[in-house]
Amino acid sequence: MSGTGRTDDGRGRLGSVLSNLAVAVGCVLFLGGFAWAAVVYKPYTVPTSSMSPTVNAGDRVLAERVGGDDVRRGDVVVFTDEVWGAVPMVKRVVGVGGDTIACCDAAGRLTVDGKPIEEPYLQADGKASSGRKPASGQEFTAKVPEGKLFLLGDERTGSLDSRVHLQDADQGAVPRSAVQARVDAVAWPLNGMIDRPEAFAALPGGVSAAGPLRLQAGAVVAGVLLILGGAAYGPLAARSARRRKRPGVPTGGR
Repeated sequence: MSGTGRTDDGRGRLGSVLSNLAVAVGCVLFLGGFAWAAVVYKPYTVPTSSMSPTVNAGDRVLAERVGGDDVRRGDVVVFTDEVWGAVPMVKRVVGVGGDTIACCDAAGRLTVDGKPIEEPYLQADGKASSGRKPASGQEFTAKVPEGKLFLLGDERTGSLDSRVHLQDADQGAVPRSAVQARVDAVAWPLNGMIDRPEAFAALPGGVSAAGPLRLQAGAVVAGVLLILGGAAYGPLAARSARRRKRPGVPTGGR
C-alpha cells in the first residue's frame, strides 16, 4: 500500500503542477491578447446609417490604427477631413490616386478605370444591388488626384460622401493623411469581421491584408479555455489521487 500511496501522491502533485501551468499560460494568452488588441485597435461608435448594411447607426466597431499609405481599395476607413466637417466619418475607399471612378455602366455597376466592380455589400430592399439597382442614384465621373482617396458609403441612396463634393478642386477625394484607422469588425452587436471585397483584388495594388484581430481573439479564447480547464483539472486530479489511496475493503477469510 505504501508504494501505491507514493504513486498516487506523485500523480496528485503532477496534476496540481499541470493545473497551475495551464492557468498561468491561459492568463498570459488572455491578458496578452487584450493588451495587443488595445494597442492595435481603437473602438468607434458609428453615428449614421451611411454605411448600412455593413455598419449600422449606433454600431460599435473595432478599427485598426493604420496610416493612409496602408489603405487599399475596398477598405472601410475612419477619417477626418476639414472640408467634410472635421468630425470622424466612416466610408469605403473605392478609388485611389490615378483612378477614374464612374457610375454607372450598363448593368448599373461602379467602374474603376473602366473595370466594373461587383459590390455584394450593397443592399436595396433587403436584396443585393448588383444587377438590380444602380450602385449610385446619380451618374458621375471623377479622376482621383495622386495621394487622395475617393470614398463612398455603402448606403448609396442617402450617404453624404465624395459624390457631394464632386465640384471641389479634388473632385470629392480626401488626402490619405486624413485616414486614422481601418475598420475590421463590428464588435457590438456581434456582426463579426468586415472582409476585404474580392472585386478590388484584381486591380493594381490589390486589397489590404487581414488585420490581426482574429489572432488576438483566438488568443483570448484559448486563454479562457486554459484558465477554466486548468482550474477544473487541479481539483479533479487531487480527488482522483485520494480515491486511489483509500485502502481496499476485505473480501473474506477467517
